[in-house]
Amino acid sequence: MHTALRLLARGDEVVGLDNLNDYYAVSLKQDRLKHIETLFPDQAADERYRFVRLDLADQAGMQQLFAGQGFDAVINLAAQAGVRYSIENPLAYINSNITGFAHVLEGCRHHGIKHLVYASSSSVYGANQSMPFSVHDNVDHPLSLYAASKKSNELMAHTYSHLYQLPTTGLRFFTVYGPWGRPDMALFLFTRAILAGEKLNVFNYGRHKRDFTYIDDITEGIIRVLDRPAAGNPLWDGNHPDPGTSRAPWRVYNIGNQRPVELMDYIAAIENALGKKAAMNLLPLQPGDVPDTFADVEALVEDTGYRPSMSVEDGISRFVEWYRGYYGTEC
Repeated sequence: MHTALRLLARGDEVVGLDNLNDYYAVSLKQDRLKHIETLFPDQAADERYRFVRLDLADQAGMQQLFAGQGFDAVINLAAQAGVRYSIENPLAYINSNITGFAHVLEGCRHHGIKHLVYASSSSVYGANQSMPFSVHDNVDHPLSLYAASKKSNELMAHTYSHLYQLPTTGLRFFTVYGPWGRPDMALFLFTRAILAGEKLNVFNYGRHKRDFTYIDDITEGIIRVLDRPAAGNPLWDGNHPDPGTSRAPWRVYNIGNQRPVELMDYIAAIENALGKKAAMNLLPLQPGDVPDTFADVEALVEDTGYRPSMSVEDGISRFVEWYRGYYGTEC
């Protein structure tokens, strides 16, 4: 939604795709669509914006979509998300994140797409404990099927970049948060529980560190990368391969705030924004989770001139303001 709004604001034509599944409240997804129409009420009429309800795993539907639209570029932010849910329902990740992404790549291959930008994830770093995480690090030890599916996307994209000279860029998102986000994320869960006077489930006894990244920083990075199609690295050496670049027109970037925050400090910022203290259940580390994330974003800065900048305190304050307005929660 946020990316579509940015593209529409600068005059692009946008086709948005979602299957509107019930992984979380469909009403929130529908309200995002209404929000776009509210901010750009005339766009549907002049066909600068159109929404298509379609599943990426629908091969025939995806073929028809690409054949009928004449896209210049594709931004794929669609996936089955969530580390913990991937332990319960792994096949959902195969269908959406592997099969669905293959259909995106095939559409791009056959219809002259000039650049594919897609969402990867900080989870690809898995068991890697070298901080900060760099795109030049090896990422061959994922700890969840979700992470493995995102690493697979990067490998699949590289193959298409190599074989068909399709420029592809993957963005490894680091704990995205902000208004209109996913209700299964910690910020939603903690805010709701604090306001309801319920205890928070705090895993790893609160000793997590996360590189929380505000949604506006993410969308700015997406737009900047979109406008700069990936190019091959002429210095790439097969004897000493760099995992973050290639001879092919393929790149991956970290996009994170580059300032890891202790989970307990994150909760304190939510408490301050709400004006209410939290009660907590301190629990052990969940299967599939990594204790810390920390993004090295220098490659993104060097190539696009952009570095995420929103402080966690300001970002949480903006989220809480939206949350109270959307859900009508009393202060």
